[in-house]
Amino acid sequence: MEFLGFDLSRLEDWWGDVVAYVGPRLLPSLGAIVVAGLIYLVAGWVLRRVEKRLATRTATDLDDQFVRSLRKAIRLTVVAWAVWLLVRQWVPVLGAVTPEDGWQAYETQPHQWVWGVWIVLIFIPVSNFVGQLLRVFEGRIMARSDTALDETALPMVNRFVRVMVIGVGVLLAMGHLGLQIAPLLAGAGVVGLALSLAAKDTLSNLIAGVLLIMDRPFQVGDRIELWNAPNETGTWGDVIEIGIRATKIRNPDNLVVVVPNNEIMQRDIINYTMSGDDIRLRIPFSVAYESDIERAKLLLIQAALEVEGVKPDPTPIVIVRGFGPSEVNLQLRVWILEARNRRRIADEITGISLQAFAREGVEIPYPKRELYIRHGEAPQLLPGGE
Repeated sequence: MEFLGFDLSRLEDWWGDVVAYVGPRLLPSLGAIVVAGLIYLVAGWVLRRVEKRLATRTATDLDDQFVRSLRKAIRLTVVAWAVWLLVRQWVPVLGAVTPEDGWQAYETQPHQWVWGVWIVLIFIPVSNFVGQLLRVFEGRIMARSDTALDETALPMVNRFVRVMVIGVGVLLAMGHLGLQIAPLLAGAGVVGLALSLAAKDTLSNLIAGVLLIMDRPFQVGDRIELWNAPNETGTWGDVIEIGIRATKIRNPDNLVVVVPNNEIMQRDIINYTMSGDDIRLRIPFSVAYESDIERAKLLLIQAALEVEGVKPDPTPIVIVRGFGPSEVNLQLRVWILEARNRRRIADEITGISLQAFAREGVEIPYPKRELYIRHGEAPQLLPGGE
């Protein structure tokens, strides 16, 4: 029978195929959805009650985080189970035609893919719980060590561990997704070798960054010496960030210098604040030979004690360092209360000493030449040197 040029018998056959395919699968699918929904709601309700009781009985939120992660894992499992049943019932077995005109099913089917995706998703709450454990561990370490570098290193380790946990989940899921791990690892090895050769400088900086975090030659807030400071700017700066690739240092002109970690590890690191606030300051001076050396020493010590930030104990001392063409080289050695003020203190001591020398008649040397003129008739030189 036809209607408007369309064969209704074909439509009846199609509808019969649909009924034959859907009929035996409809009730089991609805039952799976209902059962999964009940388990989903009941498990969530029970775990929420458990979480509230734990929150009132314990001071830490670690157990609360565990219950939350467990609730997410159970819900994901219930949903994955329901989807697995539906896919297994509704999606036909996939395969391919063989050369002998036969048919062969694939090793992995769509219902197995569901568990592969479930494994990846289930490792996300596991990763979050591991991160929470590490944060508790970080808090205890920071409370004991009180170092600013821990604020950089420990969160970095936390992120790395969390990524590794998810990576393990991805590796476990590959088998369910029909992916072979061995060829992927071999390919990753070749790609890794190519990348390591192309980005060896970046890798060396990354390794140097890890070594900086482990050795701790300086930490955030320390004042260190710069090697390649811009011209006419300060040669030292404060560490403001220790990255995995480079370290950022702010110099006294408020310029941020980004130094690759590999370059830092190859140089001597001069840290002014690592040993504490107290450091010794050495300031060179010169006086003329005609000056009273002992008087000059006393004036330098008095000038140092007038400056704020100089420690009176140990007492500042002045030593004779050597002799120059027209000067005696002295060196004032003082202990100061804060390393960050060494430039200011040196400048103030030098200014006060200059005024004291001028007031007390202590001569500051400068290049001099003495000419001796002999009187008398110059000898006559005969031609030919005779």
